[in-house]
Amino acid sequence: MSVSLAAEPGTRRLLEAAGRAPSVLNTQPWRFRVVHGEFVEVLADRDRRLRVSDPRGRNLHVSCGAALFNLRLAMRTAGHRPMVWLLPSPEEEPDLLAAVRMGAELPVPAEHRELYDLIPVRRTNRLPFYDRALPRPVMAELRLAAAREGAALLPLDRHATSDTLGYAAVAEDELAGDHDYRAELAAWTMPGARYDGVPGHAHGPHALRDPSPIRDFGRQEYTARFEERPQLAVLVTAGDRPADWLRAGQALQRVLLVAARHDVSASLLNQSLDLRDMRGRRDPHHRRGHPQAVIRFGYGPYVPGTPRRPAAELELR
Repeated sequence: MSVSLAAEPGTRRLLEAAGRAPSVLNTQPWRFRVVHGEFVEVLADRDRRLRVSDPRGRNLHVSCGAALFNLRLAMRTAGHRPMVWLLPSPEEEPDLLAAVRMGAELPVPAEHRELYDLIPVRRTNRLPFYDRALPRPVMAELRLAAAREGAALLPLDRHATSDTLGYAAVAEDELAGDHDYRAELAAWTMPGARYDGVPGHAHGPHALRDPSPIRDFGRQEYTARFEERPQLAVLVTAGDRPADWLRAGQALQRVLLVAARHDVSASLLNQSLDLRDMRGRRDPHHRRGHPQAVIRFGYGPYVPGTPRRPAAELELR
């Protein structure tokens, strides 16, 4: 039996949780709409789409998928089962990415409560990590988290990690020569340019040696030695369509919250995927699926959070 959202005083709580999801360049490209007191709809905010680096809208969908996971988690910790429809009306309303209904009352498992409490704790960490490997049980738990959302997390061995870092460096060099890309990147990373985006403290330093395990925003103010052996994993989905991108975003956020539970830091290294999308290149399809994110894991120092859009700005009325 469904429950009317109009009777729930925690609607703002749901939207605030959803709005704290990770997103490409902290664009936060989402809006939400409460319909007839029964559904919360997740909509793409096209004004925040990266039109140069994300021509297919893949990153936008992945980002909104992460927000959708937080919304589901907030409903679940409110004691209700979230009922989700992906892309419920693609022809009539293409910006409507998901509809979520608050369903029957259910007890709240401790795991869900713990993950919900970690939503404001999770950070993207572009600082150097300590030279400490993730224990196998932790990586196994991260892989299970991705699988529970219909994706797969594939840890890379030393050779594959070296290749992936090399691909990222080559992509970084090619992107740096693209004027439109650099202008778009600057719009979201230039200090003082806007209240959100990627603030200066979140840029990370220049790596003392190449290839770097973090994205270069071109504004790093100092250099540092990064971990000797970066620990990378690739998040893949069976397909490469908008519904798959939304699943990838939900899997990504579940993985990141589980990582936070183990005090594991993470950042993304998606330059090669962005370049593939921009150039319309063929997907380097892995036998296990289509790559949607390259994630760097490790143990790192504390970093502050990034600016968030006010909850009142997120709701369409």
